[in-house]
Amino acid sequence: MKNPVVEALIAIVVALLVAAGVAWAGSRGGLAVGGVPLFALAGVVAFVIQWVVFVPSYRAQTEHWYDITGSATYLTVTIGTLLLAGRFDVRSVLLTLLVCIWAVRLGTFLFRRIQKAGADTRFDDIKPSFTRFLMAWTVQGLWVFLTLAAALAAMTAASVPPFGLLGWIGLAIWVLGFGIEAVADAQKQAFRNDPANKGRFIDSGLWAWSRHPNYFGEITLWVGVALIALPALSGWQYVTLISPVFVYFLLTRVSGIPMLESRADERWGEEPAYQAYKAHTPVLFPRPPRGGG
Repeated sequence: MKNPVVEALIAIVVALLVAAGVAWAGSRGGLAVGGVPLFALAGVVAFVIQWVVFVPSYRAQTEHWYDITGSATYLTVTIGTLLLAGRFDVRSVLLTLLVCIWAVRLGTFLFRRIQKAGADTRFDDIKPSFTRFLMAWTVQGLWVFLTLAAALAAMTAASVPPFGLLGWIGLAIWVLGFGIEAVADAQKQAFRNDPANKGRFIDSGLWAWSRHPNYFGEITLWVGVALIALPALSGWQYVTLISPVFVYFLLTRVSGIPMLESRADERWGEEPAYQAYKAHTPVLFPRPPRGGG
């Protein structure tokens, strides 16, 4: 019989072990502050911020600060790394700017959404449990650190290669992904704000091309970040290219698509219109709408 508390403890240990491994790899040949690898220090900060905010959140039994804390951690870790590295080359400054733009937009969007909704149902079952709620915050620390890994490794790398063509390609991909994610979120919010759509599922705009276009945009923009970072990496630092792979895995296998698809099936699974939508609309990678029937 499964024990949720034991599973949460295992998840916390695994998250910390994975983070430690990536911290070791990303620190190879990188800059240090006071003898401490700057890359690894960034990882520690990412987790500590989550644990600090977890304490009052658990006591108040609220998840309201979860998403905004994640975004604030991105900003703190990225800007802090840039300043401590003291290196303001084009790649480092651009990576910082791109991460900050993304974090501010998404964090603001998610915070406004939960303020309006009043609660995030994902946390209903785990908030009462210290261990399970702590697991959620710890996993968010891992999420921040791993998604930022390639960018942080490039910003703390010993060498500063030219920005080059690959950097421009990465920037173009980031712009594409950011645009898709922002437009998809805006379309869904506008759909929900219309009283006529209460209780309905969205199947218009980018949501006619993909059932989760915002997640496709998210994955795409982190691929762009990895490409921008790539020329500055060497040796074990290539491990940090796990960033977009981790985002893809997290959104398609753990906390994103599986959860939302299950919830949608519960609400609209018996509706012929939703069945047709699922049959003709890809789950992630967009394609032009096809006739439904």
